[in-house]
Amino acid sequence: MSITTVPLRPIQKGTLTKLWIGVFVLLAAAAVFAWCSTARPIAMNGTSEDFLSWNGGRSGVVTTESGLQFEILEEGDGAGSPGPGAGVIVDYEGRLLDGTVFDAAEQQPITLDSVVPGWSEGIQQMSRGARYRFWLPPAIGYGENGRPGTPIGPDTVMVFDVELFEFISREELMQLQMQQMQQQGSLPEGMAPPGQ
Repeated sequence: MSITTVPLRPIQKGTLTKLWIGVFVLLAAAAVFAWCSTARPIAMNGTSEDFLSWNGGRSGVVTTESGLQFEILEEGDGAGSPGPGAGVIVDYEGRLLDGTVFDAAEQQPITLDSVVPGWSEGIQQMSRGARYRFWLPPAIGYGENGRPGTPIGPDTVMVFDVELFEFISREELMQLQMQQMQQQGSLPEGMAPPGQ
């Protein structure tokens, strides 16, 4: 049996330093990855304020003075926006941060003075044909009491995806609703739509 010796070459100057720099860069990258992958779950499972603080820092999310946060999913035609007392026709889905859907409707006529303040404020940011996502803080939603009998608990952030089809005056919307009720046969007897 023979023994072969392998000559060891001396380590070049700076190689050990490069190795340690590489190790530190790798550790820093791992720390950043860990932070990024845990920031969302921490925000989702924390308080409403934790979530809204995290969400407001995301690209494309606008926060208004009242605390409403919205993101434009699809631009509208840009021809005006509904006013505070307007009637609107929308598709929407309302859900909690955990994804629980608590309300949804298609082609729903709604007056903006009959909804929570955050929802009304959000719709007034939109133009016809626009699709937005709203995050309503509790203060402009159902507040510290929530909405008993629904999944909306105290201090709950509500998320809405909304598409605005049309906005009209409150009176026009009321007339439209009365006509729909009459066609469905659910209009109380002796009551006629306005203007008839």
